[in-house]
Amino acid sequence: MPDPSIENLPAAFEPLVIPATAADGARCELLAVLPAGRWQHLLYWMPAMGMPARHYLPLAQALADRGIAVVLHEWRGIGSSDRRAGRGCNWGYRELLQDDLPAGMAVVRQRWPQARRWLGGHSLGGQLGLLFASLHPHEFAGLLLVASGAPYWRRFRHGWLIGVAYALAPLLADLVGHLPGRRIGFGGNEARGVIADWARSGRSGRYAAAGMAQDFERRLAALQLPLLALRLQQDWLGPPASLDWLLGKLGPGERRVDVIARADMGGVPADHFGWMKTPAPIASRLADWLAAVDATFPARDGTAA
Repeated sequence: MPDPSIENLPAAFEPLVIPATAADGARCELLAVLPAGRWQHLLYWMPAMGMPARHYLPLAQALADRGIAVVLHEWRGIGSSDRRAGRGCNWGYRELLQDDLPAGMAVVRQRWPQARRWLGGHSLGGQLGLLFASLHPHEFAGLLLVASGAPYWRRFRHGWLIGVAYALAPLLADLVGHLPGRRIGFGGNEARGVIADWARSGRSGRYAAAGMAQDFERRLAALQLPLLALRLQQDWLGPPASLDWLLGKLGPGERRVDVIARADMGGVPADHFGWMKTPAPIASRLADWLAAVDATFPARDGTAA
């Protein structure tokens, strides 16, 4: 897993660190970056698989410079989380969606009750963001995805190889007690349950979470929030067909897909992680779309507490 640099933050920059405790007692620290002066919009951002929240601080700062507050979610088992995946410590999508994300959103509602809330994510963070939004559609004004898409193997070039990985990854996780992502170069050290849920969606093309009775395919089809998806042109992990499969699950609504090329990034590779090193162009696209949607779709009851 690439380790994007965060050294382009000002030396004196310090995010607001906010403790959060999930319903089952799991703890982590959210990172908040707030604009100077008055602001209205808050983006709750979810990282890619295995990526610590702190690696998105440059993106958060670039958005704050455009007047958008950002709260960075920390995945269970990663970064500041007090849990680590292992034989005796396991979880899946259920804990992430029912325990951790509600805890983070409760912090946001308590601290900034008047903020207009938006939900965004990178890669798997974008996928789980859509699942969470399908459970709580009135929490958010809109959705923002970067380098995201469904993991369905049929939507990838040489997809049969990816399909083999979806079969082997859960077996390896069961054997070791967790997926040793840092050792094999994919994700972090991931819990068996997360890998089982992720691999199942990759094999079947459908979303489900062990221990949750909700029909996510039906809920996604009812989701009508405005959405922007940024696809990186050189991103083999997020090809057009993968993104199309994900967005095709959603109900009717304002949808926009922008393709980000290397030229848009000032020569930085427009791939799955390269954009994180110089996120200003991405932040600009996100901020411009958010402002346009905000002007077109005024706040509804329930969008912000």
